Amino acid sequence: MNVEILKILGKNARLENSQIALMTGLSEEEVAKEIREMEKEGLIRGYTAVIDWEKLDSAFVSAIIELKVTPKASLGFEEIAEKIMKYPEVESVYLMSGAYDLSVIVKGKTFQQVAMFVSKELATIDSVLSTSTHFMLRRYKELDIELCNPDTDDRGTYLL
Repeated sequence: MNVEILKILGKNARLENSQIALMTGLSEEEVAKEIREMEKEGLIRGYTAVIDWEKLDSAFVSAIIELKVTPKASLGFEEIAEKIMKYPEVESVYLMSGAYDLSVIVKGKTFQQVAMFVSKELATIDSVLSTSTHFMLRRYKELDIELCNPDTDDRGTYLL
């Protein structure tokens, strides 16, 4: 496993093997082999684009849902996490330490659609004790990529 290649791909998965070879001092063939092996081993699980959805008319709403759950004996949190991650509205699921157990990132077309998903689907799962929904109002940075233009000040003007 070549951690340097993983870091490079994490920042820009569109780089060609020849470019990665120059950056790492490996041959193009060595880079290709390393990437194939990491994909086969499951270290590289996929490639994705970071999209600034606010720039489209078809933007969506995202929310972070905090779930307190009762883990199942001998299965822990795995069974509930696997059930939750199967919903198409669910973007991410994380086991957390602290005040709640699972953090679930959900997306939908409207605030109401997300709220209804939480109340009708997530909250009704047997193991779920409580939910707390936090709507994302704006994304500033995602997956290490800045989404806002620091040169633009959109706070408006304050008139005295």
